[in-house]
Amino acid sequence: MKRTGSIADIVKTALDPPPDTPKKGLEMLAQFGISIPLIAAPMSGGPTTPAMVLAATQAGGLGLLAAGYKTVDVIEAEIKKVRGEGIPFGVNVFAPNPLPVDPDSYRTYAATIQREADQFGLTLPAEPIEDNDRFDEKIALLLDDPVPMVSFTFGIPPRNVIAALQQANSVVVQTVTTPDEAAQAYEAGVDMLAVQAAAAGGHSGTLWPRKPLTPVPIVDLVKRIVATVPLPVMAAGGLATPAAVAEVVRAGAAAAVVGTVLLRAAESGASATHQAALTDPAFTETVLTRAFTGRPARGLRNAFIDAHEAEAPLGYPAIHYLTSPLRKAAAAAGKPNYVHLWAGTGYRHATAEPASDILRRLTSEL
Repeated sequence: MKRTGSIADIVKTALDPPPDTPKKGLEMLAQFGISIPLIAAPMSGGPTTPAMVLAATQAGGLGLLAAGYKTVDVIEAEIKKVRGEGIPFGVNVFAPNPLPVDPDSYRTYAATIQREADQFGLTLPAEPIEDNDRFDEKIALLLDDPVPMVSFTFGIPPRNVIAALQQANSVVVQTVTTPDEAAQAYEAGVDMLAVQAAAAGGHSGTLWPRKPLTPVPIVDLVKRIVATVPLPVMAAGGLATPAAVAEVVRAGAAAAVVGTVLLRAAESGASATHQAALTDPAFTETVLTRAFTGRPARGLRNAFIDAHEAEAPLGYPAIHYLTSPLRKAAAAAGKPNYVHLWAGTGYRHATAEPASDILRRLTSEL
């Protein structure tokens, strides 16, 4: 799939969306047998489970496994489990987009965080750990054992990777957060876009994590991107009510992507500490933070963010690896103020019930 023209030309000349762009999106998603325009977001770190992917299909939507932070063996086992149910599904992969940390800044921050880790008897990494989340191995798996959809976040993969996945009959989706990123993804040859607003929970998929995120409402962002490139879009970010889902679909999205609203679902793998915090009146807002991972992410504001946001350096995945042992220990101990409580702005709408019921209810105003 070859694009012509520069990214600047694409943004400049595509002033109006092709009238059939939303229709193309529906046709593309129709091959997955969906009857409702909802996607269960791939939430890395535990919340998304094979059971949640199955529940999304049972509701009439589509689910994506989260490959981030997992070994290839674990991903392979999850793919096998979902495929055994005979349902369509996707896999989300972190694409390389290095954000190296300044070594001196890392060591200073590590010394501060170590004092908090001491209470759990932990020794945190004294030096930065940099890697690409086994990207090449994961792509090799997805080419050897293709899945219906592969989505990418953090970075746009090389064109030859996109083309190879398409040759294997996988629909390739790219997460974008701005019209410029959408144009870049279009030029790279992807099939579809996952448009993510700043209201979304968890990590931002921004391609330029050193730049401040601009808080554009998801409906406006969808309209801008549909007017920029002739690709179908899925929309994510703060979509936690039937009205919000209906509004974004009417704005031109082929489907809404929901994650935070599923965190308390019966099929969620989120820790008990995380789930409890979503209803705890002590947590009153979400904020964008780099304190936990060195990359912008939205979560419930807690004591760790208040104490460390100002001093936390940019640097992913080094800061992620630095704080990961502390976060895991705190979650196990039921201490939410040391945990990355990822959540979007609609977190109060998360309910403890089957995911399929949640998803069906979200379509009630379509």
